[in-house]
Amino acid sequence: MRQVRAQEYAEFAAARTGHLYRSACLLTAGDTHLAEDLVQDTLGRLYTRWGRVSRADNPAAYAQTVLTRTFLAHQRRRSSTERATDVLPDRADGTLADPSLRLTLMSALGTLPAKDRAVIVLRYWEDRSIQETADAMNASSAAVRTRCVRALGRLRELLGDDVGAYARP
Repeated sequence: MRQVRAQEYAEFAAARTGHLYRSACLLTAGDTHLAEDLVQDTLGRLYTRWGRVSRADNPAAYAQTVLTRTFLAHQRRRSSTERATDVLPDRADGTLADPSLRLTLMSALGTLPAKDRAVIVLRYWEDRSIQETADAMNASSAAVRTRCVRALGRLRELLGDDVGAYARP
């Protein structure tokens, strides 16, 4: 039985790691080292609770919630403002064809406070509802709506009124 659960977890982790990593990169505004750490922490937490997680209605959503909460907990730590390096990754992952556009978006996300950034990633990258986002962040739906409006307003200030143009492929 234990070996079956370990195999189930390994399959789940292999299938979800890439998506968790992309979400973590957005949450961290492009800090790939921190994103890797967050994904590793998330997968470790999921492994210790896999018996309960595997019985959940949506283990993938559970994993995203754990990732978001791990990120927010990390942001509350004093050491979260330290940066290992300013060097860009050697290669792009191909999600945005224009590297300067990608850098502009990451820079704009990086200026947002951690909770506002988490709201934007969950609502618009993960395409979650307001209630799902509120549940993931341990917040009220009113707080999520407020943060969403504030964060989008800030992004419009930084990127101009046509924020949608940055999202088009």
